[in-house]
Order: sequence, then structure tokens, then C-alpha cells
Amino acid sequence: MSFTASTWVRSFSCSINATPNLPHLLRFIFLSPCPQRALSSGVDVVLLLTLFVFALVKLYSRFTSNANVNSELDKPLIRNNRVSVRTTTWFNLTLIATSVLTILYLVACILVFSSSTKEPWKQTDGLFWLLQAITQLVLVVLIVHEKRFEAVAHPLTLRLYWIANFIVISLFTASGIVRLVSVEVEDGKHFSFMVDDTVSFISLPLSLFLLFIAVKGSTGIVSGSETQPLIDEETKLYEKSNVTGFASASAISKAFWIWINPLLSKGYLSPLNIDEIPSLSPHHRAERMSVIFESKWPKSDERSKHPVRTTLLRCFWREIAFTAFLAVVRLSVMFVGPVLIQRFVDFTAGKGSSVYEGYYLVLVLLCAKFVEVLTTHHFNFNSQKLGMLIRCTLITSLYKKGLRLSGSARQDHGVGPIVNYMAVDAQQLSDMMLQLHAIWMMPFQVGIGLFLLYNCLGTSVITAMIGLLLVIAFAVAANRRNRRYQFNSMMSRDSRMKAVNEMLNYMRVIKFQAWEEHFNGRILGFRKSEFDWLSKFMFSICSVIIVLWSTPMLISTLTFGTALLLGVQLDAATVFTTTTVFKILQEPIRTFPQSMISLSQALVSLGRLDRYMSSRELVDDSVEREEGCDGRIAVQVRDGTFSWDDDGELQDLKNINLEINKGELTAIVGTVGSGKSSLLASILGEMHKISGKIQVCGSTAYVAQTSWIQNGTIEENILFGLPMNRQKYNEVVRVCSLEKDLEMMEHGDQTEIGERGINLSGGQKQRIQLARAVYQDSDIYLLDDVFSAVDAHTGTEIFKECVRGSLKGKTIILVTHQVDFLHNVDLIVVMKDGMIVQSGKYDDLLASGMDFSALVAAHETSMELVEQGVAIPGENLNQPIKSPKAASNNRETNGESNSLDQPKSDKEGSKLIKEEERETGKVSFRIYKLYCTEAFGWWGIGGVLFLSVLWQASMMASDYWLAYETSEERAQLFNPSMFISIYAIITVVSVILIVLRSFAVTILGLKTAQIFFSQILHSILHAPMSFFDTTPSGRILSRASTDQTNVDIFIPLFINFVVAMYITVISIFIITCQNSWPTAFLLIPLAWLNIWYRGYYLASSRELTRLDSITKAPVIHHFSESISGVMTIRAFRKQEEFCRENIKRVNANLRMDFHNFSSNAWLGFRLEFLGSIVFCFSALFMIMLPSGIIKPENVGLSLSYGLSLNSVMFWAIYMSCFIENKLVSVERIKQFTNIPSEAAWKNKDRLPPTNWPGQGNVDIKDLQVRYRPNTPLVLKGITLSINGGEKVGVVGRTGSGKSTLIQVFFRLVEPTGGKIIIDGIDISVLGLHDLRSRFGIIPQEPVLFEGTVRSNIDPTGQYTDEEIWKSLERCQLKDAVASKPEKLDSLVVDNGDNWSVGQRQLLCLGRVMLKQSRLLFMDEATASVDSQTDAVIQKIIREDFAARTIISIAHRIPTVMDCDKILVVDAGRAKEYDSPSNLLQKPSLFVALVQEYANRSSGL
Repeated sequence: MSFTASTWVRSFSCSINATPNLPHLLRFIFLSPCPQRALSSGVDVVLLLTLFVFALVKLYSRFTSNANVNSELDKPLIRNNRVSVRTTTWFNLTLIATSVLTILYLVACILVFSSSTKEPWKQTDGLFWLLQAITQLVLVVLIVHEKRFEAVAHPLTLRLYWIANFIVISLFTASGIVRLVSVEVEDGKHFSFMVDDTVSFISLPLSLFLLFIAVKGSTGIVSGSETQPLIDEETKLYEKSNVTGFASASAISKAFWIWINPLLSKGYLSPLNIDEIPSLSPHHRAERMSVIFESKWPKSDERSKHPVRTTLLRCFWREIAFTAFLAVVRLSVMFVGPVLIQRFVDFTAGKGSSVYEGYYLVLVLLCAKFVEVLTTHHFNFNSQKLGMLIRCTLITSLYKKGLRLSGSARQDHGVGPIVNYMAVDAQQLSDMMLQLHAIWMMPFQVGIGLFLLYNCLGTSVITAMIGLLLVIAFAVAANRRNRRYQFNSMMSRDSRMKAVNEMLNYMRVIKFQAWEEHFNGRILGFRKSEFDWLSKFMFSICSVIIVLWSTPMLISTLTFGTALLLGVQLDAATVFTTTTVFKILQEPIRTFPQSMISLSQALVSLGRLDRYMSSRELVDDSVEREEGCDGRIAVQVRDGTFSWDDDGELQDLKNINLEINKGELTAIVGTVGSGKSSLLASILGEMHKISGKIQVCGSTAYVAQTSWIQNGTIEENILFGLPMNRQKYNEVVRVCSLEKDLEMMEHGDQTEIGERGINLSGGQKQRIQLARAVYQDSDIYLLDDVFSAVDAHTGTEIFKECVRGSLKGKTIILVTHQVDFLHNVDLIVVMKDGMIVQSGKYDDLLASGMDFSALVAAHETSMELVEQGVAIPGENLNQPIKSPKAASNNRETNGESNSLDQPKSDKEGSKLIKEEERETGKVSFRIYKLYCTEAFGWWGIGGVLFLSVLWQASMMASDYWLAYETSEERAQLFNPSMFISIYAIITVVSVILIVLRSFAVTILGLKTAQIFFSQILHSILHAPMSFFDTTPSGRILSRASTDQTNVDIFIPLFINFVVAMYITVISIFIITCQNSWPTAFLLIPLAWLNIWYRGYYLASSRELTRLDSITKAPVIHHFSESISGVMTIRAFRKQEEFCRENIKRVNANLRMDFHNFSSNAWLGFRLEFLGSIVFCFSALFMIMLPSGIIKPENVGLSLSYGLSLNSVMFWAIYMSCFIENKLVSVERIKQFTNIPSEAAWKNKDRLPPTNWPGQGNVDIKDLQVRYRPNTPLVLKGITLSINGGEKVGVVGRTGSGKSTLIQVFFRLVEPTGGKIIIDGIDISVLGLHDLRSRFGIIPQEPVLFEGTVRSNIDPTGQYTDEEIWKSLERCQLKDAVASKPEKLDSLVVDNGDNWSVGQRQLLCLGRVMLKQSRLLFMDEATASVDSQTDAVIQKIIREDFAARTIISIAHRIPTVMDCDKILVVDAGRAKEYDSPSNLLQKPSLFVALVQEYANRSSGL
């Protein structure tokens, strides 16, 4: 440019001298002073004329309409008195910018007029600046006027003027830069041009701002009347909470992240608490985002293939476009550095065109760096903000969808994967935003780079191009491979998480059965396959890193070789521009493949989300619901055929015709698996309706068969979102027989319930569920087998007080197996094989003699025993019996529910679930040491550091060699072949070192991850049961998933980077200080500032990261809890409340995330800007030092290193912070590797004989038990002995300690005092597995694991198929299993949901039959089966277990009547122990229980 520049850039002439060709003409018009002034003045004059005409029109209209007082023109003035007008920062900034320009042009005008030059041009120039000043002054008046007229938008003329003005000023600035850099100006004109250039440099940023305002259009004036309602709304919402500074920050504050300072300084002074983090700005909240998402969802007629992607694009295209704009600006300024290297080298070699050129160069460099740093961090910040918004939009939408899913869709996806969509897929999409633009930017970046190389090296750039293309091709191929590996490792991780989740949910059963080793093996199997894929993935990534990091040197070698062959002259400027461009190109090549991975992962996630969001929903109109309708019918089903399957291939209920009148009590009975629960589900609209019609009149309440209890206090569970009405509440607690239980609990109804109601007995859970339903005060009650888990007395109480008492007049549909209630029912519906076979009153049905009479007959036989028992002690019955009520009033505490800590204070004690521990403050050096030395001790990490230093040294050696060979002294002696061969040797050494280093880090990381995993798994499997009762499974799962992933993948990867970065920073310092020694003085404050900033930032960032993971768990927990209890939520119509709770939790989590990445941007901008300033100073020193001291080639070397100083230094600091945050995972995993473990599984010294227990004699001596130190005793000194082969029935009220007794036999709870001796061996000396594997147990809740029938009945694979079939036959399941096509390999889904509760119970019985232990425990084993199945089970037990000792806890009196002995437990003491016949002879607690049961049928 400079060869003709001298003529036109400094000429005041207004005519072009040479014959104009087009480029010259354009340059003259746009960059020569005279035409520029003409252009600028033209724009000003047009604006002034337009405004003048507009003013005339206004005045004319005013005079003509003078008569009309209420003229429009006066409106603003009148309204002004009434309404307050607010101006925002935008208005003020616009006014300030215009005023500054006015002053600037006035000063310029004065300077030009008062200058001493005698140029004729002076007058013209002065008048030009005067015109500029007048124009800006007019604009100031106009803007002030806009406020008076409350203009919401700037006039179009003004906006167009600002756009034109920006273009003109840019042209002035461009000429100025050309003059500064390349042209010697004659002295006379020097002053004129100095004014010109200074003014244009200052006004460029101002006009850029005005350009932004012109595009934005709004004035920033808000009239009070419009804003008032909005403001009221906002203040109502946010008075209580502190909203983030971002919401109200000014443009400057947002530009430099000043708004986050108060939070960071608070965090620096003391660790941040959850309440100190401000809430999100209203624009970013989940409630707003989910509404927008729903409104943009494609309509059904659009037939969108990818609805989620489409919707997200519609919601966020503006944000995506803005980040793209930032990326483009950043790309434009990135290459300024390499372009300037040539100029710097020339200048120090004495080839500069002006004395000041060096200073201009430094100034340009500083500006370019400033823009680069600012756009980089705004790009990161805005991308992460966009990611956060996407995540919050998706989570809330996924949650709403989860509450609408149909039954089969829910089974298709499964609770685990649904939670995964929320936790993993939404997160992946949000992480993708940072890398979105790298994909299309990469070709541009490489293109610009190649163009610059072409300018330096000519055609030899082709080698570089081929090299780059090969590297990109390799990276893309490697990434496809990586994606496959990662996908497979994620699949294995899902299976492992499923297994871990199942193990945690059913830990009690696993411990009872001593199956820990089986589950350990199963989880380790999944982990092995996960680890194999993980290793492939990590080594594959390792190969990518090797190739990318050795690219600059390899390609430089090839390119320089080609250049020498083609005879290109290599000098310092060329060589270092080339290496710098290669270093810059490293970034797009590195990020491109990563972005491709992210993109492909995001597409997979979008596919999964599309599938989920398009799954079938429950059809709302399958049930016709009416509120408050007249008529006598409450529920009516006509010709109903229903299926659990959405496609309706299987008909689960057929030809259902049912009519239930208002206020009637209807009972549904039938054998196990006959479709009773399904009938309730169909009335609730939970099943797919194939045909028929259902009408429901009024609101519904539902009590499920398997209780669904939320993690919260008992009171919260009962209120279920309704306000507290104390009188009604107390009544509900009374009729549901919860008073006793609450009295016994340390904190009454403020007691916290663990997840899934873990610390309540089955009966208590069931009654809390019932209380929840009763408190809702609905019209229709659907009760699914509510009496199964409660004892006879409580059952009667509830039936009398609740079903027949406080619910009198309500419509009740009751599924039950308790035949004794059926006398008092208005309608009985008998079901069989999914059909209603009979319905009517009790006596009519008995007379008809079909299925119903079979059920009743089974019940009668069991009752006969009771009747006989009651008949014998007739004469004693007149004596007053101490009723069980009286007896139990003096009990001290409750059994099961007392697994609660003694209170320290009221609030403290009621927390069963402890707050999650969080270490505050620094991640200690101990954790670093633990991680780095876990695998190979100090040798491992030492080796890695040594290799890293060697590698960096080899890189520096290659650059020193370049500088040495391209110096001017060597130019005569230059030997191309020696030059290139030594350079190639250094390159090869460097590549070998990086291979060794990368593999060392990867091996170290993988070995450490595996060690950690086996430690935490071992620790959890050996933990005592009390640990699982007080630790929510989410807390353990998050360690097994997120924390383990951090240790598997992220920590090793980032340690690899950080070590490399820090060593690079040191090498940059060494090279810069060597060539520009004064910089050394700046390094000390720079290092100090960096360390101080890092500490200042980390104090808050560390806590924010911890709080982020702590607030993330409740989102996931609430999500999975809601999905499992979705039937209950829908029955009560509580979807809205649950969605609100979800939104509340999401907002709480996202505010941590938002402030976390805002603080990252805050730190990044400051550190990089500091680095840039230091680098510019070092460039300045190089210019100022005499050229004898500093050689041009060393200037090139320094600049090629220094250009990357700001980013390398920031990344080194940032990634070290990132690692510190990720190391929290190591800390969290380590917390769980030191859980105190239960007793040893095997005790080598005390192995029981192989046939133990042979007889089954049991002696209990003064047994005392408390759940935890300093809690009250639950069992208080029980002493009794049981002979081999005896059957003992244990009875007692709910919570008297019956279940605890069984837990002590299995040592799930260790006795505090006393001992249990079985066949002469004290059980406390045996290994736990030796003990537990010898007993059989049928637990209270029948638990099935995901798998097959075979894996459920015989998980450890000890028995043959023949034995399994035999046991299935004996437990009445052979036909059910044989009828399925896969026989023993029939599927059992998670939790056994595809088998009815009764069938699950029978399968558990089958397990025990296979085991054939001499000692069998049954915990309310027949609670959830009908009398007929119950009779079958009793018969099986009588015949098959004749010779065994059986200890059975029962609620139904008939089940214990044929026992040899009966133990009555009351308040933790053995009150009575004798044979049933003896107990019935005298007044006893047992008699009272029997009496009650017998009176139930007649007395109700």
C-alpha cells in the first residue's frame, strides 16, 4: 500500500494526479483527506436540512391548529405533570457520547484556527470541524428533547446518520493508521494531520457505541405509567430475595464484569453460604424459560422430525447469533500479532519509516490484544449463559413431560434413563454451546493463516496446507473413534449405575440374603467393560494430543524444507511469523475435533430427548371427569377394555361394566394377579383405554399398594401442599391411628422421613399415605389394599374410625383381601383374569357359589381356629381384660421408628438425613498428594514432570536454532541442508518426548481411577445398614457417577494440560526476559497479581462449585421421586405444585452455575489483560533499547513466544482452578472410602459346622438393642428359648419392636446387651455371611431385581433348573412362569413392576424353598395376598417346612393360630410367650387381640 500512499494519504489536494485505475480511484475517494471531509460534511448537511424541514412542518402545524387547545403538541407537556419519566443507562450514555463528540470537535476547531501554520487549507479545515461540532450540538438538543416527548425510539433519520457517521469516522481512522505506520509527513502539514488522527482515534469508540444505539433503536426512556404494573410485579416477587447484580448492571459493568465484585469480595472474606448467593435475574429464571419453550414447540401440523432442536433454535437464535458475532470479531483481531512481527523485526533492524513507528506498532498491538481479550471472554460468558438457559429450559420441560407420561412409556424409558435425560443429556447440550461456533469458524481461521503464510513463503505454503489437512483428517477420524468408545463406555456406565442404584434401593434384602458378593461381582463386571472402553477412549485421546501438540514443529520442518528447495530466502521475520501462525492454527485444529465430538454427542442427546419428548402421554379425556355434578352415580365404567400397553395388543382388563353410587363403599376382591389394582388405575385414567366409557364424578384421592412417601417431615407428607388446619389435621391423625406412633417419635410429626420412607415400618408408611388422602378431603377414595401392612387391631380401628367414620358419605373403592370387612360393604366386585366375574352384596354372592365363595371358604377355615380359641375361655371373658390399648399406653418408646438420633436441639434431632458434609476452604495439599501418588507413589508424578520439562526444552531448542540460523551474521555462512537436518532431529526428539509424556499421564490416571472405584465399592458394600438409613441414595449415586467420571476422565486430562501450560509460561518468561531485560522487573508484580487474583477468585469459585453440586442433587432427587410417585401425584391433581417445586430447585441450582462462570469470565478478562499489558511493555522495551543490544532475530523469537503469553497464562491459572474444583470429587469419594464397616463377612477362626443350624434350637438371653449410641433401647431385655422345629408367631402392635427382633438375628443391628445362641453357637462370633446365608427369610416387602425369573430366584446360580422348577411348583408359580414364552428367562423389570405384588411375594417364598434352611423368618409375609393365596402359602409352609424352626411376624390372627408358641411383644418387652391354647385360657394381651379380630366381622 505504501508505494502510492505517500501521494494521496498526505495530500490536501482535491484532484487525483495519476491516470485513475479503479483501485487507485477508490483509495483516493475513501482515504484521502479532501474527499473524506467532503463526504463527512455532506452527511452532516443532509441531517441538518432534514431536521430543519421537520421543525418547519411542526411549527406550521402548531400555528394552524392554534384554536384547538387540546392540541396533540401540548399532550406531552400536560402529561408530564402527571407521570414520572425514567431514563435508563442507555439514554444517559447516548447523551454523554454526543456531548463528548461536540466538545472534541470544538477543541479541534479551536486548535486548527489557532495553529501557526500558514497553509491555505487551514480555514477550510477549521470550518469543517466547526460544522461537525454544530451538528453534534444539534443532536444533543434533539436527544434532550426526546426525553421531554417521551420518545421510546430514536427517529429513523438520526439512526441512519449514526450509521453513516461511523463509516466515515472508520475511514478517517484507517487513513490515520496508514499515515502513522508508513508515511513521513512534511513538517508543515504535521500539525494538521496530528489533530486529524487524534480526533478520529478518540471518536471511533464513541461512534461505535452510537452505531450500537442506532441498531438497537430504543432511547432508553421509560414512562412511569407503562412500567408501574411491571415494577410492582417485580418488587412483589423479589423483595425478599437478593437478585443478582447482573439484572440491574450498567453496560460498562456488564462489559467488564464489575457487577460480580460484591459477591467475590464477600466470598474472599468468608466461605460463601447458600443464602448469600443472589438469585437469577428474572429473565433467566426457569419459570419464564419453560413457558417460552412450550410456546415455541412445533404444532402438530408441522410434523417436525426433530422437535427439541427446532424449539431450542426458535427460543435462542438471538443468543446464538450474538455469540457468533463475538467469535468473528475475535477471529479478526487474532492475526494482528503475527502480521506485526515483520514490522517489529524491520524496525529494530533500522528499516523503519519514521522514528515514532515503533510506538504506533506497540499501540496497535495493545488495542488488538484488548479487543481480543474482551471478545474472548464475552464469547465464553455468553456461550455458557446460553448453555445454562438451555439446561434450565430442558429440565423443567422434561419434568413436566415426566408427569404426563403414559404407563408403558414410563416403563419403556425407565426411571433411571429418564433421570439421565435430565442429568446427562441436558448437561451435554449446555456444554456444547461453547464449541458450537468452532465448527464453522475453523475453515476461516485456517484460510486466513494460510494466506498469511503465502505472503511470507510463497508456494511452499502448499506443504503446510497438505500437512494441516492431514492433521485435520486424522483428528476427525480419531474423534469418530473416540465417540464410539465414549458411547460404549457410557452404555456400560449406565448399566453399572443401574446395578448400583438397585443395590442401594434393596440393600436390606441383599444383607438379609448375604448376596453382597454376588452384587459386587455384578457391578465389577459392568465396571470392567466400562473400564475397557474407557481405557481405549483415553489412549485414543492421548494419540490426538500427541499429533496436535507435535503439529507446529512437524509442519514447520516440512514447510521450511520445501521453502529451501524452492529457493525462498528465510530471514528472522519470515521464520517467526510462520511459527507464530502455526501456533495460532493449533487452536482451531485442537478445538475442531473436540467440537465435532460435542456436536455428535449433542445430536445423540437431542435424538434421545426427541424420543422422550414425543413419547405417548396419558390421554386426559379417556376419563370423563366432572366436578360437583348432581345425580347418584359417582363412578361408571361401560364396556371398558383397558391395557397397560399403549398399542393395546394385550388386554389387561376386558368387558368391564361397573356402576358405583355416590357415598357407597365398594370392595374389589379376587386372587393375586386378577387385575384389582389395574381396575383402580383404569378409573384414574392411568391405563390405555381401548374401548368403552368411564365417567368419574368429583375429585379423586388414591392410596397406592406400595407406599410412596416423600423425603420430608411427616407433617409435610400428610398436608401434601395444602395449608395447615390444625383441628382437621389432628382429626386425620387420630382416625388413621397415627397418634401413638407420633407420640413415640422423638419429634412427633416433625420427624424427617428418609427417602422412600426408609425409617418407617410398612404399616406406618401405609397409614401416612392414608392420612394424606383423608386430609385432601376428596369426593372419591380409591384405596389399594390399605389394610395389608397393619395389624388386626389397627386395621379394625382404621376401618371403623376412618373408612366408616370420617369418610362416611364419601364414595370409597377399596381393594382388599380382608374377607371379614366384606359384610359391611355396599357392593362387592369379584375379579378374575382381568374380568369382573361377580358383583353384588355379600350374602347374594355367597349364595351364587362361584369364585367369591372359594375366597370366603379359605377365610372361614382360618377363622375356625380363632373361633375355637375364643370359645374355650368363655368363663374368663367376664373378667375385665387389660385391653391392648391400656397395655400399650404405658410403653416408653416405639420400635422401628425410633431409629432416630437423640436430639441435640429440637431442630437438629429431627433430621434423620444428615445435611451433606461439605469441606470448606482450600482443597488441601493432602488431596493432591492422594491423587497423584495413589497409583505409583512419587515416582509416577516425578517422571511425568521430568518428561514435561525435557519436552519444553526441546521446543525451545528448535526456536533458538531458528533464531541463530536466520541472523544477519549467519546469512553469508547459511547452509540449508545442515539447517534443516538439525531442525528435523530436534523435532523428532520432541515428538518422542511428547509420546512418552502423554502415555505416562494416561496410564497414571487410569490406574488411579480404578483404585478409587474399588475402594468406594468395597467400603459401601461393607457399610452397616444404619449408614444406608441415614444417607440418601442420591448422595452415594452422585459419587458413583459424576465424581467417578471426574476421576476417570477429567482430572487426568487436565493435569496433563496444566503441567504443560505452567512449563510453557516459564519458558515464555525466560525467552522474553533474555531479550528485553527490563521486563524482568514487571514479572514480579505480574506473578504476584496472578497469584493474588487466583486466590481471590478461588475462594468464591470453590464454594460456588461445591454449592453447585450440593444443589444439583435435590433437583435429581425430586425428579426421580416424582417419576416414581407419578400415579399418586396425578390422582390428587398435584402436577402444578410439583412443577413449581421443580422450578424452585432448578433456579436454586442455576444461580450457582451462573455466578460460577461469571466469576470465571471476571478472572479471565483481568488476567489476560494484565498479561497483554506486560507483553506490550516488553515489546516497548525492545523498541527503546539500542539496536546494538537487541538483535532483530531475537525480537522475532520473543514476539512469537510473547504473543501467546496472555492466553497461556490465563489457561494455566484457570485450569489449575478447574482441577482444584474437580479434585473436590476425589475428596468426596475419599469421604466414602472410610465408612466404618460392619463385622467381618467371614471369620476364619469361627466357621460354623456345614450343617449348622442342624436342630434349629434358639436361646435368647436378656437381649437389648438400640439403633444408635445414646438413643433409647428398642428391645429391653428379651429372654426366651425356642426348640428345634417349633413354629413361633410373633404378634404385637405396630412399632412394638417385632421387626427389630428379626434384624438382630441377622445382625443388621448388633445387640447392645445379651446374646442369641443357636444350636450352641453364639451368633455374635460368626462371620456375617456364615450367619446370614444359613437362615431363610421372607421379608416384609417382596423385592425383585431387574433380570430374569431365574436370576431372581437363584442369583448366585447354585441350583439346577430342575430344582428351580420344583420350588416354583411348590409356591404355585409354575403355571404363571411356564405360560410365558421365555420360561425361566422371562423378564423381570426394575422393582418387579411387571408382576403383581402377590406374585412377587410367592417368588420370594420360592427363594426360601430353594435355600432349605433349618431356620426360617417371615416378616408379615402374607400381608399383600388374598385369603385364598394366603391359605395356599400357609399350607406350603406347613407341609414343606414341617421340620424347620419358623419365627413369623403376623398381623392376621389366623396365620399364627396354628403356631406352637406365640410371643406377644409390647414396647420392646416379651410380655407373653406360650402356646395359643394356654394363652387363650387366661386373660392376656393375646386374648384381647383374638377377640378383636373375631369381633371384627360381626361388630363392624
